[in-house]
Formats: sequence, structure tokens, C-alpha cells
Amino acid sequence: MTGDHPAVRLCAALVTGALVAPLPGVASGRAAAAAAARAAAAERVCQVRDSRLNEISGMVATEHGFVVVNDSADDEPRRRIFFLDDACAVTRTVRYPSRPRDTEDLGIGADGTIWVADTGDNNRSRQTVAVWTLAPGGNRPVLHRMTYPDGAHDAEALLLTADGPLIVTKQPGPAGLYAPAAPLVAGGTVPLAKLGEVSLPDTTTSNPYSIFGRSLVTGGATAPDGRRVVLRTYADAFEFDVVDGDVVAALTGGKPRIVPLPDEPQGESISYSRDGRWLLTVSETADQPPGTRPTILRYPAPSPAGAGTTAPATAGAGPPTAAASGPAGASDPAAGGSPAARRGWAGPATPVLVAGAAIALAGIALLAVGLVLSIRSRRRDRA
Repeated sequence: MTGDHPAVRLCAALVTGALVAPLPGVASGRAAAAAAARAAAAERVCQVRDSRLNEISGMVATEHGFVVVNDSADDEPRRRIFFLDDACAVTRTVRYPSRPRDTEDLGIGADGTIWVADTGDNNRSRQTVAVWTLAPGGNRPVLHRMTYPDGAHDAEALLLTADGPLIVTKQPGPAGLYAPAAPLVAGGTVPLAKLGEVSLPDTTTSNPYSIFGRSLVTGGATAPDGRRVVLRTYADAFEFDVVDGDVVAALTGGKPRIVPLPDEPQGESISYSRDGRWLLTVSETADQPPGTRPTILRYPAPSPAGAGTTAPATAGAGPPTAAASGPAGASDPAAGGSPAARRGWAGPATPVLVAGAAIALAGIALLAVGLVLSIRSRRRDRA
């Protein structure tokens, strides 16, 4: 997604400057958020130097390094599944047998199967979305198409559950949760069912896209043991505990732990280290200053596997294998988050001031979201 645009930054400035600054108590809230961000400072893992990888939108950690995919790219050499070593050097690439339309996220199954979410839809015009599965050591991904029950959606997050893939949409307000209503069919199409919505808590974490950068879901992952899942925005990661393998119940009814991911250039990817102790992120760099390279960062997971806040393991609770999910298995690594300051109106303020500011803030935020989606539509949908 392209968001570094003057119009977008103008809207962000209006939101954060013209409206937020004059309201009592907001400055102290921002200071608290900044302090939380500094307390959870990221550590650099490695830097990706391959010129084909400047739009990384999905990443998973493996025993030997990482697997990444670009956001949909006009340049054919970028349309690959890229395998990296632990120093971020490309060791292998796999081509798709046909052109993907908009690859956005990755998952890795318990059996090592790689899942690619081909679910991006900037213009909300696709009749089908898809997941690709690549068997361990394979060299030919398999396509599985799906259709929404309620019209087209843009989606950039994939979670792998005991029942198969779960798609999380990218939109203002609550994000939709969709899963196949029937077993996936290689080369065929099955319907999706809407299973619920997830509403993420407000934060004040600094990011390039201001208020709407803190609300749009851009990636997700599932813990290696299946007991936690995480969703990310451009600003934060939100980790939920999963009980009895019910990811939908965790997202719709759970209270997440929050890990600030402050000021990542364009954060769309999140994964977990294979031991579940770290959250791993990487940003797109296509719209950054020349010479900027994607850098994999890691943040401490606040509730690593075995911690007291982790839900107990139960039979069948973890992500599925290929045999359990039909076409090619499912699973993903995931881990926790540390609490961050939430937005609040501290100090005295009249009801009229607060109500008026809230209405104006909502209007400008929606305008900003519309501008981002409009800007991003310059990329052609892929057949």
C-alpha cells in the first residue's frame, strides 16, 4: 500500500495538529505513549539488500531464516516467494504458476507448508480472492480461490487456525473475520463465511499515517503453539490469548496486550520467532527515500510460551497440518505484546468542545482513509 503522499500527510497533520493539540490532556497522553514506545524499543535483526524486495507485505520466520512476499508488483521479478537466511540474504525463490493479483500476508503450517494470502483488493472490485499453498521443499504453489458472501473487501492479514485460514479485512472501524465455509479446492472456488468482527483498542502510538494508521489491520500471525494470535496496524501489535483453539472467540471477545511499533516506515508484516519469544516486523520501502532498505526488527513478546498469561494447551488447539485442513495444512508463529497508553481526554474540557472535536476528527480521518485507498488504486489489479 502507498501512503506516503502529500495529501495523506496533510490530513494526518490536520488530525494531529489542528484538532488534537488544543484539547486538554492530549499532550500528556502523547507523552505517555512516547514513553511506552521507548520502553519497547525494537532491535535490528538484519537488513534485506535484494533490490527485488522493496514492497514486503508478508513475512514468516522459519528454522533457517525467513520467507517473504512483496505486495503486488508490476515488475515480474518481484512476483516470487522469497526464502531468506538468518542474515536476510535471498537463498531461493519460487515462481507462481499464474500471475497473483495482490499478495499481502504469509502463514506457515505445522508441517512447514507456506500459505500466501492473495487477498488485497484496493478498489474492492475482485470477484474472488485466494490463498496459495506451497508444500515444504516444493516449487509450484497451488491456488485456492474464495468468494465473500457480502461483496468485495480489501484484506492484508492472514491467521492460520485449527480449521484453516482466517482472513481479516482492512477497513475503517471493526475488521471483518472470514473463513472458508467448505474445504478448499485446488484450482476451484469455495464460499467464505463471515464469522464476526474484531475491534482494536485505541492507542496514541506515533506512525506516518496518524489516527487511521492506528486502526487499519495490515498483518497477522498465529503463535507456533496456537495459543496466541496477533494482529498489527501501521502503529501497534495486538496479541490475543486463544483458548481451546477458538481464534474467532479470542478476537471477538478477548482483551489484547498491546505492543507499540512506533514510526515504522510502512509496517505491513508481522511474524513470530520460532520459539514464540519475539515479534518480528518489516516495512515496505518503495516510497521511502532512495537507499532505504527493508530491515527486520524484533520486539520482546510480553507473554512468551509457558508464561502465566498464556492459555493452556488443549488437544486440537494448534494450527492445522495439511492433512487436517484439506489442501495443504495451516499454522503460524505468534507471540505477545506489552501494554501501551490508551487515548483518553484527560483534564477539563467542555462537552461542546469534545463533541465538536470528535465529529471533526472522525470526518477528517475518514477523508484520509479515502485518500489512501484512492492513492493505492493506482496499482493495477493482477489477473
